[in-house]
Amino acid sequence: MEKILKTKRKIRFQDCDPFNHLNNSKYLDYFINAREDQIAENYDLDIFKFMKTTGLSWVVASNQINYLKPAFTMETVLIESQLIQYTDNLLLVEMKMWNENETELKAILWIKFIHYNIQTQKTANHSDDLMQLFQSVVIPVDQTIFENRFLAIIQKLKTGTYA
Repeated sequence: MEKILKTKRKIRFQDCDPFNHLNNSKYLDYFINAREDQIAENYDLDIFKFMKTTGLSWVVASNQINYLKPAFTMETVLIESQLIQYTDNLLLVEMKMWNENETELKAILWIKFIHYNIQTQKTANHSDDLMQLFQSVVIPVDQTIFENRFLAIIQKLKTGTYA
């Protein structure tokens, strides 16, 4: 099972500012949409069907993002995502946006999701099946603070040791 999921997307005109750069807030849309597609395609987990059948879903608790290079109108970007941490009711996903050839990092995002019961409007624990899935795909990182992880990635890119 793939652990680092990758998707190509074209940056659309309506999502850009007058400088033809992807608007800062739209990065989140591209990241979230790519992740939804990736987990449906790779893990057979359609979060909307899951919500309808179980009454459970995930809500975004926080985002941390650094923008490095602009994404331009009509540019094809590659969005990668990976689960880096999970608990009984939390997921921490790291996402990166690259140019199409993965030679230029454009943005990095940590997004924290809380498992949530729609009926009770309270946090819910993940099922055993979900916990097994998370265990099989998680790629823990050494850094637990976003800024430290960002700096480590930048350092690896500068030294050519990022893989």
